[in-house]
Amino acid sequence: MSKPVLLTVDDDPEVLNAIERDLRHHFRADYRVVKAASGSQALDAVRQLFERGAQIALFLVDERMPQMSGTQFLLEAIKLYPDARRVLLTAYADTETAITAINEVGLDHYLLKPWEPPTVRLYPVLEDLLSEWFARARPAYEGIRVAGTVFSPSSYAVKDFLASNQIPYQWLDMDDEATVRDLLSGASGGIARLPVVFFPDGTTLVQPTNRQLAEKVGLQTRAQKPFYDLIVVGGGPAGLAAAVYGASEGLRTILVECSAPGGQAGTSSKIENYLGFPGGITGADLARRATTQARRFGAEIITAQEAVEIRREDPYRKVILSDGSELDAYALLIAPGMEVRRLPAEGIDPLLGAGVYYGAALSEAATYRGCDVVVVGGANSAGQGAMFFSRYARKVTMLIRASDLAAGMSSYLVDRIRETPNVEVLLNTAVVAARGNGRLEAVRVVDRTTGAERDLAAAAMFIFIGTAPRTELCGDLVMRDAQGFILTGRDVMAEGRPPAGWTPARDPYLYETSVPGIFCAGDARRGSGKRVAAAVGEGSATVSMIHQYLQSV
Repeated sequence: MSKPVLLTVDDDPEVLNAIERDLRHHFRADYRVVKAASGSQALDAVRQLFERGAQIALFLVDERMPQMSGTQFLLEAIKLYPDARRVLLTAYADTETAITAINEVGLDHYLLKPWEPPTVRLYPVLEDLLSEWFARARPAYEGIRVAGTVFSPSSYAVKDFLASNQIPYQWLDMDDEATVRDLLSGASGGIARLPVVFFPDGTTLVQPTNRQLAEKVGLQTRAQKPFYDLIVVGGGPAGLAAAVYGASEGLRTILVECSAPGGQAGTSSKIENYLGFPGGITGADLARRATTQARRFGAEIITAQEAVEIRREDPYRKVILSDGSELDAYALLIAPGMEVRRLPAEGIDPLLGAGVYYGAALSEAATYRGCDVVVVGGANSAGQGAMFFSRYARKVTMLIRASDLAAGMSSYLVDRIRETPNVEVLLNTAVVAARGNGRLEAVRVVDRTTGAERDLAAAAMFIFIGTAPRTELCGDLVMRDAQGFILTGRDVMAEGRPPAGWTPARDPYLYETSVPGIFCAGDARRGSGKRVAAAVGEGSATVSMIHQYLQSV
């Protein structure tokens, strides 16, 4: 599909074969010739080529065809390929029609039949037109394309999954591009079912799940080995560090991540206080580097799979996945990280993905270029989000419940926010409701000191109001505190005694849970540092303890 296409259409088989022969003879080195015996057949070919991301450089079409004239065909075809050169094949009696078509479809040229000899009457004309087309042509996009609507939760979910896994795609906005409607009319389910994902091989997925997307784009979703030394649940900084160190030290290691490697840190627009990166590093870049490093050492990383349960079957530790499959290993590291807390305000849920987002939603930044947006929260993640969106939005308004911006945010971020002219900070302010019909239009806020309420016009609201540990998969197997954080090390001891069911003749290791061989690192562990560097340190340090544990099984 790398060569641009010359599409010729004629209902007369002899003429069609002759023009195809002459085009192939002269242009086959640089162009691919496609022929069609009718206008409707040609439109089908145009749609298929568009779905596959091909370029059409020139239409060479007979004017006098039954059911659909050449001009009528061009009127439809240029909706998908407005830059293609347009040439009509006409008889002498049709010259007036051809002249009319110049105004109707922007005809570039018309050729009288017969065109013999082609070296004089065909090739020079087409060469000039193709030279003009080539000078203006944009390179064809041959990757994944996502067609949907901006304010659609399902469209956002597809874009977010692809972006989080750093898979390039082209966005086709159904709200702005009438040509996409023509494209989707031929797709399974048509315009009524969005989003539609088009792949370079010509196949499509309509309203795909993350699992379907992952499998189609080549991400690993199933284990390759029957047994492992170490299973890591969670692909945040702690889990990735454990995968890198475990695999590099010879452990058969597999990491399970429900969405994309990087976890919450992977969505950060910039981490500026991580050691060794004086200019800062994006969460996505850090996740990509760590993922590549882990795979280079032989770790398996499976995505779009959620660990739903863990079990102890001595001497083995089991992880049950969302598809019902099981992973078996000697040791297990739980590093599931945190999940965002929901904002208890009226009108939030109906607008999720339609202007309301939890987290940075980096894939949506360009959507809100030049708009007013709201960032809710006062911790570092909210500050980083505000700084990121300030590069796109006309104005960013931060809503903070506290009375001081510095109460929960690093000083370097506080200074940057105060120096950014299009970021406004509203202290002692909480969200009451989100308003909008199908998309966010305004955020109702309350001043917590006076009780006064007012509406802020906003195209988008990004919510960073804290997180809770994602530890439901543990059930009652390991000890957790009232907030769901996992206890490890000395915290599982009661009056100096190991917990019930503890079998080794030793105390639990520093990052070991109340079950021998099950460890925890990162933000879901009670007492963790809640910083990227701390999570990386815990994940890597746990591997040395796992080595000691494995010597006893």
